[in-house]
Amino acid sequence: MIVVADTSPICYLLLIDKIDVLHHLYKCVIIPPAVADELGAPQAPLGVRNWIMNPPTWLQIQSVENSEIINPSKLDPGEQEAILLAEQINADLIILDDKAARKVAAQLQLRTIGLLGILKDAANDGLLDLTATFAQLREAGFWVSPDLLDRLLQDL
Repeated sequence: MIVVADTSPICYLLLIDKIDVLHHLYKCVIIPPAVADELGAPQAPLGVRNWIMNPPTWLQIQSVENSEIINPSKLDPGEQEAILLAEQINADLIILDDKAARKVAAQLQLRTIGLLGILKDAANDGLLDLTATFAQLREAGFWVSPDLLDRLLQDL
């Protein structure tokens, strides 16, 4: 399975020490240079910056051949490059949380999943406790509707 990721889901998985679920679920994840740059930016948390300086073997950084700008006013560089890369390499899945980015990806007929979907899949595979992980996410500053979290927990 070919999986491309944007910055935010990787960052939050690192902050809650659940980054390995990406490897368990997908074996390999590909990011474009703009995502690597965002993860290594001075404003990124230190643990995130340290991780991207020495990424795991299952993470690949792949250049984008087509640099055509997609909705520059709505998407940041990481989202733009992730979508372009996913389209370029015919990715099976793109990991995005931003609503505008997911809308653009859907228009391009790219299959998307967000951080919460990944965590739900990981919980279904027995890799984590979803209730405890949601609490960790909230502590890390991730905001999501409590109703959505309740629905996800009920679906398990």
